[in-house]
Amino acid sequence: MNAATTWISRSVDRLRPGADKKEKEPAAERSTHERLQASLRKSGEALSPRALRRMLADLQDVVAPRVSEIEGGRRAQAVADWYAGAEPAERRDMWLLMCEQFAPDATRFKSAQQRYEAAAGTADAPQAEAHLRRALVSPRTRLLQRFAVFPDGMRFLVDLRAELLPLLKSDKRLLPLEAELEQLFATWFDVAFLELRRLSWDSPASLIEKLIKYEAVHDIRSWADLKNRLDSDRRCYGFFHPRLPNEPLIFVEVALVNEISESITPLLDESAEAADIQRATTAIFYSISSTQTGLRGVSFGDSLIKHVAETLTEEFPRLRTFATLSPIPGFRSWLAKQGAAQLERLDEKQRVELGRAVGFMPPQIAHVLAAADKALELPPKSPVRQLLQQCAARYLGRELQDGKPLDAVARFHLGNGARVERLNWAADPSAKGMKQSFGMMVNYLYDLKRIDKHRALLEEGRVPVSGDIESLCGD
Repeated sequence: MNAATTWISRSVDRLRPGADKKEKEPAAERSTHERLQASLRKSGEALSPRALRRMLADLQDVVAPRVSEIEGGRRAQAVADWYAGAEPAERRDMWLLMCEQFAPDATRFKSAQQRYEAAAGTADAPQAEAHLRRALVSPRTRLLQRFAVFPDGMRFLVDLRAELLPLLKSDKRLLPLEAELEQLFATWFDVAFLELRRLSWDSPASLIEKLIKYEAVHDIRSWADLKNRLDSDRRCYGFFHPRLPNEPLIFVEVALVNEISESITPLLDESAEAADIQRATTAIFYSISSTQTGLRGVSFGDSLIKHVAETLTEEFPRLRTFATLSPIPGFRSWLAKQGAAQLERLDEKQRVELGRAVGFMPPQIAHVLAAADKALELPPKSPVRQLLQQCAARYLGRELQDGKPLDAVARFHLGNGARVERLNWAADPSAKGMKQSFGMMVNYLYDLKRIDKHRALLEEGRVPVSGDIESLCGD
């Protein structure tokens, strides 16, 4: 085929349907192994092969065998300083180097695994297991440990993981780095290394400002609002890590009252007089906020609530009840998807009454959702209100996914050993409360003597609930 014929053939191919689409398909990204061996940078690659080789050398210098911890930490800080000024794509290149160039030795791991399997049940098993554990430790582990050495190293690693997490779905190559960070954080941020501290109006202003910044349940509207939450009948506690001394990792806001609260409004009322805390019998956890995205998956909630309960009991011996007043953030979206199935559970009489209430027969879930937008106006015997409460009880008390509660807040508290105690109508009339759950909130009860029992029930696929919630769930 001569040059002219080749040119004509290519031109005809371009005119065929789908030819442009085929040409626009992006080429597969090169691995760092390929890029390190290359001379030129391809389109879409941030660091040139030369810059990538220099970065790899810098990372290898951090974990060089004869380098001390202090010197390794100093070299890691130099890399962190470069990282601070790098573009997102350049940072991603560093992550890829850490994933692909600091992986465990596959040959060594396979050999150790075979040795372990062969030694199972013999006297050599303990030694084989120790050998396997050492083989599982990757050079990446050592690298990350060196980054934790310099003064702001822990902050650097936590922020790195927070930046990394949203990209995992689009680039699976980053999974090893993220998983290793999570595993290290689970050890470094174990409750044994955390300090429970009370935050009050007398705490440093920089620390109080962080409460405003990180509050995730009920936005703090003003300094007066914050002062109310730190008043004499309130307590606020946070877990702190010695390497992040001025950053609460998670904090809880507590109201000391005489009974389980049924509405958030009085708790957030800035003009309300402080209660007599010496007569308080109930501690209401009405806001729990995690502050560090980079520590997602590292659980502090269970330990925080237990520590706070013990601390409060020492200060206030009359306290007998520990409960939450919690939002139900996933309820409305769940009902929009599962509402038709819930309507199928109604008998003929209930369906007729509901149809009359919403003005349509037979009633559809769209009609119910429209009527529910005026939930705060519905009387106690309204069929719409009764249906919403029954559905909310089933959502909290029955709906599981992979053995865990579907609702995120329920998953947190039930996983910590609480039980679903009571639904509260019109408990959060704010726009956020209406959008999430038509204004409903729920109390989770922490019976400190039954926490393990409740956890066991959940492990069996049964959500621990009170009698009132059980009756609302129905069959």
